[in-house]
Amino acid sequence: MKEEDLKMISEMMESVIAAQRQELRQFKEEVIGKFDQVIGTAEDHLQHKLDLVVEGQQMLAESMERQGQELKTCLDRFDGRVTAIAVDLADHRRDTEAHPKSWRVREEEGGE
Repeated sequence: MKEEDLKMISEMMESVIAAQRQELRQFKEEVIGKFDQVIGTAEDHLQHKLDLVVEGQQMLAESMERQGQELKTCLDRFDGRVTAIAVDLADHRRDTEAHPKSWRVREEEGGE
């Protein structure tokens, strides 16, 4: 082989290698682009799910607060009724004559 032939082969190889490098760069950019797209989509889905969890927690907290207020109202009513019964019982014990005979209070010795 002549030197010109070797030089021509060398130039052809460099041309092929440059083309392969360019194709490899393009492939790398495509892979990076697809990866970024997939990561972006996954990130959007994750953010949506986190938003749903936060919304659920807020609704749960509001519900618990409402139930707490309802419980407090019920307890206040119950306390009022118990207090009224206690007052009535105290009045009855003080004045057993004012009540019919069926309502007499009898305290026994050694009783509670």
